[in-house]
Amino acid sequence: MGVSNLSRVEKGDCALIVIDMQSDFICEGAPIECPGGREILQRLKELLAFARSQGIPVIYTQEMHRPEKIDFGRELEREEPEHCVEGTPGVEIIEEIKPQKGDFVVPKRRYSGFYLTDLEILLKGLKKKTLIITGVATNVCVYATTLDAQQRDHHVIVISDCVAGTSRELHQAFLRNTDYVLGDVVTAQEMMDTLKK
Repeated sequence: MGVSNLSRVEKGDCALIVIDMQSDFICEGAPIECPGGREILQRLKELLAFARSQGIPVIYTQEMHRPEKIDFGRELEREEPEHCVEGTPGVEIIEEIKPQKGDFVVPKRRYSGFYLTDLEILLKGLKKKTLIITGVATNVCVYATTLDAQQRDHHVIVISDCVAGTSRELHQAFLRNTDYVLGDVVTAQEMMDTLKK
């Protein structure tokens, strides 16, 4: 990828963000099944284990909507079908990477993990300015959260083999755009090697 700011990363300043790894995006036949979503699970599990072992806070976002559909906003006006409805199995974070004791979960109604959530308050409380971003979808919620983080002056790092998009083409395009204008795009191994130094 392009410019790298990894040399500026300090482990004590990092939080690992896991965006919307929920059944409605990951499971086979899901309403918004992200191609490659299941392929990233092993690397993401490794990164999660590494982060917890290093004392790096893990923060999950969880998209959820009321059954009355009053909080989808404009989401259903394009190609997206109904998804992540409260009380359905699809809203659940997938079993393989369920949050563990000490992790944080931030519910959200819109694409960005920052929009009308307490993610910013949580990060301020934890005193974390560097966000290691994983999850789905690269071109929707990962991108919206990364953009909002960068606009709040966070240092953002998207983990290329721990994210998946709503299509492989859009996934690659948004990774390139993230690298171009928002932050570093590196592999999980590159991230872990950096944090071990």
